[in-house]
Amino acid sequence: MKKLVLVMVGILALFSTQPVYAVSEAAVLSLMISPGARAAGMGEAFVALADDATATFWNPAGLAFQQRKELHLMHVNWLPEFGSDMFYEFASYIHHVESLGTFGLNVTYLNLGEQVNTDETGVELGTFSSNEYSIALTYGTKLMDNWGVGLGMRYIRSNLAGGVSVGAEQGEGVANAFSFDLSTLYKFPFAPRLSLGANLSNMGPKITYIDAAQADPLPTNLKLGLAYRIIDSEYNRLTVVGDMNKMMVNRKTDGSTDPFFTALFTSPWTVEEILETDDNGDPVSTKSVFNGILSGGLEYWYTDLFSLRAGYYWDEPGKVKYTSFGAGIQYHLYRFDFGYVAADEGHPLSNTMRFSLTIGF
Repeated sequence: MKKLVLVMVGILALFSTQPVYAVSEAAVLSLMISPGARAAGMGEAFVALADDATATFWNPAGLAFQQRKELHLMHVNWLPEFGSDMFYEFASYIHHVESLGTFGLNVTYLNLGEQVNTDETGVELGTFSSNEYSIALTYGTKLMDNWGVGLGMRYIRSNLAGGVSVGAEQGEGVANAFSFDLSTLYKFPFAPRLSLGANLSNMGPKITYIDAAQADPLPTNLKLGLAYRIIDSEYNRLTVVGDMNKMMVNRKTDGSTDPFFTALFTSPWTVEEILETDDNGDPVSTKSVFNGILSGGLEYWYTDLFSLRAGYYWDEPGKVKYTSFGAGIQYHLYRFDFGYVAADEGHPLSNTMRFSLTIGF
């Protein structure tokens, strides 16, 4: 089994070097918002831990190791630096069925606020509201005592401009789609405190708002991570986590995009050249950067009473870098978590606060 896991990691890391493109080339980006104040406090690194109800998003294979019922609820005012009316909600429920495995259901909702509708000359024609939501069914089971696998299936609804005619086609900016996830979580028998997780999420056909010629790819994403419990005593637990993730939307030579199963044929993490410019926008030099996203963090628990968390998120190509902090308090079957993003002043994610409640049954 050790050889199998090493081979899997090698395959993920050594696929061909066909270029992959940025998150901005995909649609329904609400699917990429990370739920759970707990994970947010650790720099959004959770794929190899995935030990609560948010595993329905982070890694459905984590459900295989959870033999209980649990409900998770989260709220966040999204992009507060913009002073917008956007907010994001996430709810997840997991239920263990003896001899079958653990099933999960999650619902996400992103309110994009009120928009102004104008004609081609800029004359205001009224307002409309935009939102996106998805409903996912997930399942996790063990293939061995230390190896779990997971599957997720998701329905997606994107209401970008409901009731508004768009272009000569007179279509509406409303679309439906579906996607699925494949994941695994492996706990090393020779190092029981160490686990490896991988999740290939949001695989599916393009989403169409107007017509097939203008369809957009879903944000297919590959996450790979490690988690290790440094301290595991009666009163103190300290865990370190680290994730790497990469958008797997691939652009063909004819200029179109094809995200479906792209992750099987493209290199998840490569080094690319980034053009640097001065204050006037003139090119100055180029530099080589790692084109994936790295994140990591720490979580400390004192018994099962309270926890402290810290993390860092690093996305050089996307110019997104920030430190995060968090805390949690647990009483009996109830846990309240808080996560905070400490980005630079003026950064869209600066001062983003996540609040979540987890209830066991």
